[in-house]
Amino acid sequence: MKEIVADTKMIAYCGLYCGACKSYLKGSCPGCAENKKATWCKIRSCNIEHGYASCADCNEFKNVMECKKFNNFIGRMFGVVFNSDRSACINMIKGKGYESYANFMAENKQQTIKRK
Repeated sequence: MKEIVADTKMIAYCGLYCGACKSYLKGSCPGCAENKKATWCKIRSCNIEHGYASCADCNEFKNVMECKKFNNFIGRMFGVVFNSDRSACINMIKGKGYESYANFMAENKQQTIKRK
């Protein structure tokens, strides 16, 4: 199994931290950016199309939850099932930067910021 380390390349387009994901750590997933099979993900496709590292780079919406690609049914269900607050992840990236976010997630061994 891989070790959890801080790596900005392991930040998914939606703000999750792939570097702490069980699938990534087991070697069964390459992480969001390298996952060529994830063509179904509208968030990933949008970010690639616009050349963004994540939704934190998008200036179209003041609040990421206003984006229908980000705040869709699948994303909301993911949030409920995994107690995930992806918008908090994006806001942390916006506020502190990619490196600080990756460090925080790796230090805390978290794939996501938990919902309150």
